[in-house]
Amino acid sequence: MDDFNSETDSDYTSYWRDWFISSRGNEYFCEIDEEYLTDRFNLTGLQTEVNYYQYSLDLVTDVFDLECDDEMREQIEKSARHLYGLVHARYIVTTRGLAKMLEKYKKADFGKCPRVMCDQQPLLPMGQHDIPNMSPVKLYCARCEDLYNPKSSRHAAIDGAYFGSSFHNVLFQVYPNLIPTKSQRRYEPRVFGFRVHAAAALTRWQAEKREEMKERIREAGVETGFEEEDEELEDDDEMDE
Repeated sequence: MDDFNSETDSDYTSYWRDWFISSRGNEYFCEIDEEYLTDRFNLTGLQTEVNYYQYSLDLVTDVFDLECDDEMREQIEKSARHLYGLVHARYIVTTRGLAKMLEKYKKADFGKCPRVMCDQQPLLPMGQHDIPNMSPVKLYCARCEDLYNPKSSRHAAIDGAYFGSSFHNVLFQVYPNLIPTKSQRRYEPRVFGFRVHAAAALTRWQAEKREEMKERIREAGVETGFEEEDEELEDDDEMDE
């Protein structure tokens, strides 16, 4: 609670969610609506997952009035953060939660893909597991469909279960127009303009397999979405020749 400047206990409890969201390292989280937090149905099963469950819920919902020592309060605060994270994973797959995370995604609040060929595609936080304490949060790029570690150590310490393993897929199912076009562009090692032999051989093999896959997709009558890029690549090859 060092980041929260408060002179009274009432200040401490009245703005807990505001403090949590604005604290450094919690930028990935969105604010959960109070109506969602006070609906016990949404919290089903969390009683066994969180220590001091009722006190933690009281703190998160701004009705905490227990007189306790600093050590006890610190434990309750820790449990409250854990409770908020678990509820957050459920909230962000609701209509309201998806809308809030969408706004953060559009502003690239979660960062941009470090892969050069992805042209600074915005990232989305995700967990590799839905069970707490299994792995930290990762960042998913919808263009290259790969995972990356957060740059900040504060973000890298966040439990991946607080976002869940399904959120990013649900978001793109609800907003399919946000799915970026996939890219076939790959970096090719060259020496004085000539492809490096071993890398070139691997690239050719990968290209052959990709063409075989695309041919099977075309025969199945499924659009690949790569037609325009194929033409551009062919033009580039002709210019290289």
